Amino acid sequence: MSEKTGKTTNSNIACYAPGLDGIPVAESSISFVDGKHGRLEYRGIDIEELAERSSFEETCFLLLYGHLPKADELESLVAEFRRHRRIKYSIRDMIKCFPESAHPMDALQSSVAALGMFYPVEQDIDTKQADEDMIHLSSIRLIAKMPTLVAAHARMRRGDDPISPRDDLSHAANFLYMLTGEEPEPLLERIMDVALIVHAEHTLNASTFSAMVTGSTLADPYTVISAAVGTLSGPLHGGANEEVLEMLDDIGSVENAEGYLNRKLKNREKISGLGHRVYKAKDPRATLLQELYGDLTRKYGEDPTYAIARRIEELSKSTLGAKGVCPNVDFYSGIVYRKLGIETDLFTPIFAIARVSGWLAHWREMLANNRIYRPVQIYIGEHDVHYVPIEERD
Repeated sequence: MSEKTGKTTNSNIACYAPGLDGIPVAESSISFVDGKHGRLEYRGIDIEELAERSSFEETCFLLLYGHLPKADELESLVAEFRRHRRIKYSIRDMIKCFPESAHPMDALQSSVAALGMFYPVEQDIDTKQADEDMIHLSSIRLIAKMPTLVAAHARMRRGDDPISPRDDLSHAANFLYMLTGEEPEPLLERIMDVALIVHAEHTLNASTFSAMVTGSTLADPYTVISAAVGTLSGPLHGGANEEVLEMLDDIGSVENAEGYLNRKLKNREKISGLGHRVYKAKDPRATLLQELYGDLTRKYGEDPTYAIARRIEELSKSTLGAKGVCPNVDFYSGIVYRKLGIETDLFTPIFAIARVSGWLAHWREMLANNRIYRPVQIYIGEHDVHYVPIEERD
């Protein structure tokens, strides 16, 4: 506070970091990233081990409740997911009214928000006495219903009827079935399951922070997740995987890759899918997705797009790679999804289907010791400006 004017001055603010870069705003035991060495852990378990040995349903339990489930706990959770997959006919009717041109992320955000009207939280979300049954049931509903919402919109925008979920399929297999009407073979189910695992959580990214800011106001969980979905839709976050495929399609061939990369470097332009705010080594999720693609190609053959991506990665190692700008999760995820026959604009909704488990884990954790987010700004405007009548203004 200035003694002379009584106004707050910039010197009262300890530091300023655009975008809160590197500023701790929460404590969490959910996930950990070692950006220097390219390591990601969920509750202390390396993502590579989870991808190899776990399932998406089990990973959800781990994220939500802090430990791996016993057999009966996992069986109970899976049964609950399957029981809550269906959506009310009024929600299907609402989705039918969306414009055919609506992006699936806009449809998903609207649909998730609408869930809150059909499943209202009948109590105040008191941070000290939050009802565990309410938190649990809301989490189950959101994780279970989001694949149904995405698949229903994907089909109805083409004029097809939505396909009802099946109770005998896994989370990953059921989603693919609702998209295509065909039960996926085990390889495709496994690839989708691993893709969901590696996208499920990633510390305090933009969409998770958005969920926490919204949740800190004690908004209901459907509003919290709707806010996170909206944040994920941006091209600097979840939408980046669509941009990668557009870039690779524009390059067109392996022979064009070097010229494209050199032009981008010369003009100091961003290359989609390379670089991450946290990782200074190759994103471990990108490595896992590459391995999944390898499993696909051994059975179905290679997509030319992958060869272009590999060439870009190889060429960039000596330039961008030396500066810690390496492939992130988006660099290969779109290639995998395209190989599965999934439409490009569904890539980010699939990201949301996975990440909802991480968003909810942070929401649950935050409620135990909540404080509404209220950052400060550095004011750079004028003071003591007087009102000028409109007839006297220049």
